[in-house]
Amino acid sequence: MHMKFLLALIVFIYTANSFSQDIQTIHPTLGKKYDFGIEIQNDWKIRNQLYADIDSGKRKMNDFTAKEMKLFEKYGETFSSMWEIEGGGCSWYCGAGGYTIKTSSVLSANKVTNYAAENLKDLDYQTAWVEGKSGYGIGETIAFNFPANHPRITSVLIANGYIKSKKHWKENSRVKTLKMYVNNEPYTIIEFEDVYAEHVITLKKPLGNADRANLDQLTEKDNWTINFEILSVYKGDLYDDTVITEIYFDGLDVHCLVKGTQITMGDNSLKAIEKVQLGDAILSYNQETQETEISIVKELASPIHNNLIKIDLSNGTHITCTRDHPFLSSNTQWASNNPIKTEIDYEISDVAQLQIGSKIKTVDAIHEVVKITEIEAEQKTYTIVNLSKNNTFIANGILTGIEKLRKRKKCSKHSL
Repeated sequence: MHMKFLLALIVFIYTANSFSQDIQTIHPTLGKKYDFGIEIQNDWKIRNQLYADIDSGKRKMNDFTAKEMKLFEKYGETFSSMWEIEGGGCSWYCGAGGYTIKTSSVLSANKVTNYAAENLKDLDYQTAWVEGKSGYGIGETIAFNFPANHPRITSVLIANGYIKSKKHWKENSRVKTLKMYVNNEPYTIIEFEDVYAEHVITLKKPLGNADRANLDQLTEKDNWTINFEILSVYKGDLYDDTVITEIYFDGLDVHCLVKGTQITMGDNSLKAIEKVQLGDAILSYNQETQETEISIVKELASPIHNNLIKIDLSNGTHITCTRDHPFLSSNTQWASNNPIKTEIDYEISDVAQLQIGSKIKTVDAIHEVVKITEIEAEQKTYTIVNLSKNNTFIANGILTGIEKLRKRKKCSKHSL
């Protein structure tokens, strides 16, 4: 019996060592610190009033005090409340998010609050998933299921614990270590700090399908999955229940003009935007010299997008894009259908309101906007993210701006 015990122990140690060597343990980068206290709530009341004053025409931005302008810039228009994790501006979630989620258990709801699995993907700090297993939820799982054509993921962001207040966060248990699986294969073990802040896992290689040239063929492939398993927890001061408020993502393949939009190339020929490739020479516009120049495409992006608009011009041309996509107006000022979002998401200042009657530049002339139509259906969209020089290209004959990707948090020490 003694010899059998020793043999079993040796096998166990060998297996455990092999397992630890195969699966890397990482420590996420800490992102933004959470604060939903009284001071922040008061800031949001002032901020909401500022936007109400702008919408009603009561005030203009140049009338704001320095303190008001600071609040205006800090809490952008793309966010409707302090509880929103992602605002309404152009981001990865404009074309992503079409995935499902399932958990191994859920704490029963009360008359006021539910703790459903869907809370993990609603991009809201006020709601949370609470596991329903007796004890601390060790071994409970979270499963994300992605369609084959879903935009790829480069970062996993986790709001660990009950984030809606520091009191809730302390009272309830938080995850200490999570085991992450990709397509049911062990991927990594994530070890969290016990801090009231966002945790960011930056992936060395994007997750998802990279071959996106033919989305129809891609849809025939199997779905892919990311799963998480609770291995250990930080115990709450009052409750055993382990809570995660949100697991959300950032990534690639999301942006802004519809299929078929004609891009003017360096030799003045036209090419549909979905056929433009890295290294292509296209015609760009130098705002300082007010002349066209040849520029090289350095970065592209594309996904499914919704909330689009179609803009018709007086010369009979039109373009379909997102509301915040910028166009060069007759006085060389940027203009969009949602200027505040454009200023925030594109890092452009003094964006004018694009509306019926606005005059925007095309390759050969200035034309008036005669119609703006909302398009509710989702469509595949494309954009040019970066050029070798200038920040403007020509789409359907209209001078339009490139869309820089939102900056992502990086950690060279802990990236995968």
